[in-house]
Parts: sequence; structure tokens; C-alpha cells
Amino acid sequence: MNGLLLGMTVLGSIGFVVGLVLAIANKKLSVEKNPLVEKIRAVLPGADCGACGFAGCDAFAEAVAGGKAPANGCVSGGASVAEAVGKILGIKVNTTERKVARLHCQGTAAVAKKKAKYRGVETCASANLIALGDKACPYGCLGLGDCVAACPFDALHIGENGLPVTDIDKCTGCGECVKACPRGILELVPVSRTTVISCSSHDFGPAVKKYCTVGCIGCTLCEKKCPQHTIHMDNKLAVIDYTNCDNCGVCIEVCPTKAIIKVEGKVAVLPKEE
Repeated sequence: MNGLLLGMTVLGSIGFVVGLVLAIANKKLSVEKNPLVEKIRAVLPGADCGACGFAGCDAFAEAVAGGKAPANGCVSGGASVAEAVGKILGIKVNTTERKVARLHCQGTAAVAKKKAKYRGVETCASANLIALGDKACPYGCLGLGDCVAACPFDALHIGENGLPVTDIDKCTGCGECVKACPRGILELVPVSRTTVISCSSHDFGPAVKKYCTVGCIGCTLCEKKCPQHTIHMDNKLAVIDYTNCDNCGVCIEVCPTKAIIKVEGKVAVLPKEE
């Protein structure tokens, strides 16, 4: 009995000593947390979308507090979050206009021809690998919703016409949909810019006309008529430089195929289905 008590006493003493050593080591070796990290983390949206270039909001907050990331680096938070972070850091932050995803295609069933019926995995990435999908246009939206699935903010959905629609109230401009699109036909555009080249084809005009009635044929009329000179041709496709675009609508009026559209709120003005 005495031996048992002695053993328990020895083990207890060893446990106490080990615990005391660990507590001292933890105190001595612990890294002091920057109080700014928790403050910055508190004003972030918590989406962990990765658009800032870091693994998540926690990593971004630590990077900002440590001077390794800009205060306006939270894409999904936009100007309001950037200003809040700047206030915490005691600095003035440059904020830019919020961007939203715009689709450069209006190839609905009413205007775009199909070359076959696709039967396979219901993703754009898979369809694109199989003979470039079912549409005759090798650049058009496949409409299977990879962008919708990739959006962490539920800001995209497939509309009744089979094309993705952006909810600008929810879109944060994180760019996940842009990355997910195998055709590369989604672009982040300043939310105030409502004029969109709704085509992505780089083919010559005659070829475009064979598979889509509203595709860009590279006629250059929009480039020539634009008062602000914000439109240029990129390999037979009209492209808008949104830096100086004032939404005047001249390009929309002169486009012979109606490949340039105006976005009204959340919805683009598309040709009616037949």
C-alpha cells in the first residue's frame, strides 16, 4: 500500500513539474498576436473567396496588419471595407469603383446555331473538351453553369434564355466566375459602365454570320464612330476600354448586327426568343 502511494506521489510530482515546464515554455515561446489582426478581420466579409490573393480572410487580415497586403485588397468587400480597414490602420485608402461580371455573348437559341446535341457531363469545362461543345460558334457561352457553381456569393444564375445573368446587387467582382469559364468570355467591368460588346468571336465576318446573327463581324463602325475613341479592334473583335467610356450609346446605334448591347440593371437587352 505504501509502495502504491509512493508511486502515485512520484508520478504526480513528475506531472506537476512537466506541466510547469510546459506552461513556462508556452509563455516564453508564444508569439504575441498583433491586435490589429482581429480588428481588421472583424470588418472583412468573411467569404474566404481568395480573390485578394490569400488563403482566406484570416490570412489577408494578418498580411494587412503586417504590411504585406494593401488595405484595399479585399475585392469582395469593395470600397466600404477598404475604408473601414484604412480607418483601423489610420491611413487614407484609395478606393476604386466596384466591378461586376459581364458576359460577352448573347448566343441564345434564337440567334445562335447548334452543330450537335451534347450528351455528357453537365459542365462547360467538359462540353468544351468534346468538340468545343454543341454550339456552332467556338467562342460562345455553353450555358451549363460553371460560372454559377463557382460564384461564392450566389450572384449568378442561368436565365430563361440559357445564358448566365449577373445580380449586380450581390456581385462583388471577386473574379471566381471569370476563372471558371473555359471560354474566357466573362469580364469584370465597372458597375456604372452599361455598354457591353456582347460577343467574343475572333472569326471573320462571313464565318460569324453563318453561326450567329448577333455576332461581331469586325466591321469597325463602332471604332470609327465612338466619340470618346474607347473602342478598338482586337483580332477582328471590338473591345471597349472602359476608362473613358461614358455610355453614350453611339456604338450600339451603329452596330449592324446588334452585337453591342446596353445592360439595364441586372439584365442585358437581348434579342427575343422565337
